[in-house]
Amino acid sequence: MSLQSIAKKHRHPEYPCSPLFYTRWSPRAMTGESIPKEELLALFEAARWAPSSRNNQPWRFVIAIGKNKEQFLHFLGERNQIWCKNAAALVVVCSSTTFEYDGSPSKTHSSDTGAACMSLALEGARRGLVVHAMEGFDYDRASRELKVPTNYKVELMITIGKLAKSSILPEELAKREIPNQRKPLKEIISWEEFIWK
Repeated sequence: MSLQSIAKKHRHPEYPCSPLFYTRWSPRAMTGESIPKEELLALFEAARWAPSSRNNQPWRFVIAIGKNKEQFLHFLGERNQIWCKNAAALVVVCSSTTFEYDGSPSKTHSSDTGAACMSLALEGARRGLVVHAMEGFDYDRASRELKVPTNYKVELMITIGKLAKSSILPEELAKREIPNQRKPLKEIISWEEFIWK
């Protein structure tokens, strides 16, 4: 069963939009198989074209595959290590907090990098790959061991792999291996005024 067909059983948009958006989800079960570099690079090519303030393109992706994944696995919390060990690639995502052209602070670097990550995730979903973003890792350790400069911020980690059956996961995780829902539009939009407390 494909990622998209699983999602279509659980998700139904309130208004028409491309299935690419609502059939993208973040499973944890992965086969452990490798993915050819050319196919991985296509995901990062999609990320490359994301919009950014003043075309600064602040995103940076540090990728580990094969035996090199071991170091990145140690960045992760124990619960994430359980399933991330079967990823084809682990990625640490960073963003430049300043503009290249004059060194001034960028207020939208995290948002811009999020757009690049979404582009990557959508291209991965289009290809039937698992792309799962997470914050459950040691940010300081990743920054220190990867020698990330102070004008860059470690934003998140991403795992990429081929979909496996949920039965390979521990029971607690296997039960959660379904596409989750989203808040209805009425809870996330308002007209002309901010209504949330």
